[in-house]
Amino acid sequence: MGDVLAGFHAAWEFESDSVLIRYERGIRTPRLFQALGERRVPLAALDEVTLTPGRRGTVVLRARPRPGADPLMDAAAGQLREGSDPYRLVLPTGRETLAEYYVDELKGLLTESGPADRYLVAAPEAPMQFKAYDAKASFDGTAVQFRWSWTGASSAKWKGGDRSFTVADLGGVEWRSPEVFEGHLRLLPRDASGEAVPADQDPASVVFGLGYGPVHESLPFAAAVLAAVRARGPVPAIPAPARRDPADIAERIRHLGELHRAGLVTDEEFSVKKAELLAEL
Repeated sequence: MGDVLAGFHAAWEFESDSVLIRYERGIRTPRLFQALGERRVPLAALDEVTLTPGRRGTVVLRARPRPGADPLMDAAAGQLREGSDPYRLVLPTGRETLAEYYVDELKGLLTESGPADRYLVAAPEAPMQFKAYDAKASFDGTAVQFRWSWTGASSAKWKGGDRSFTVADLGGVEWRSPEVFEGHLRLLPRDASGEAVPADQDPASVVFGLGYGPVHESLPFAAAVLAAVRARGPVPAIPAPARRDPADIAERIRHLGELHRAGLVTDEEFSVKKAELLAEL
C-alpha cells in the first residue's frame, strides 16, 4: 500500500501498518479537522472499515476504532456530529471502485478486535488551552489549571479561587458537547465519592456556552488530559452517581421551563434535558 485516497476535507494515505489521515484547512472543512491537522491511525486500533452510499453523489468510507484505542473518541463518547467524525471520508461516486479496493485491502489487514488495553492513537499534544464561559482552562501535560472569570464564574467558584489539578489525582474526564444543553468539561478525581453537583457549581468543572468551549478546542483538550491520566496506569472504577434529591430535580426542571419559555432553550433541548433529569430520580 502507500497510495493516497483523497476525499472531501481529508486524504487518507494507506501504509502497511497504519493509515495517515491529513485534514484540509479550507473554509468548508470542519474546524475539528483543522485543529487535528493530521493523525496516524495504526491498523491495530481499527475494528472495522465500511463503504456506504452517501448523499448527493457521494460514498462514505468509514473506519471504526476499537473501544479504548483513541482518546479523542473516548472523550467524545458518541457526541460528535456525523460531519465531524474524524474516521469518516466522503468521496465522489467516481472514486467508489477505488474506495472498494482499499476497503477490501484494509479488511484483510485488520487482525485485532474488542477493547484495547492502551491508547494506540496519539492524543493531541500539550500545552493546550481554551476559554470556557466561566474560566480559562489550560493543560501543560502534568496539571490542569482553571482560572475563573469574574463575569462568568459562579460565586462559589470565584470565592474558592483558581484551581489546579495534577494528572496523578485524576481518574478521568467527562466532556459534554457545547452543542447541547449544559455542555461542560468535568475532571473526575481518582477517589470519586459523594454526589455530583451541577457543573456551574463544581470547582472541578468548567461550563461552555455560545462561543465558549467549542468542540475543536475543548474536545482535543479533554482527550489530551484523558490520555495523560490513562498513561499512569489503571484507575479505580468511577461509581455511578447517586440518586438525586427529588426536590432538587423538581427545581432544576422548573428552571429549565423558565429558560424554555424565555426562548433560551429549544423545544428539543427542553425535552431531552427534562428526560435526563427525570432519569436521575
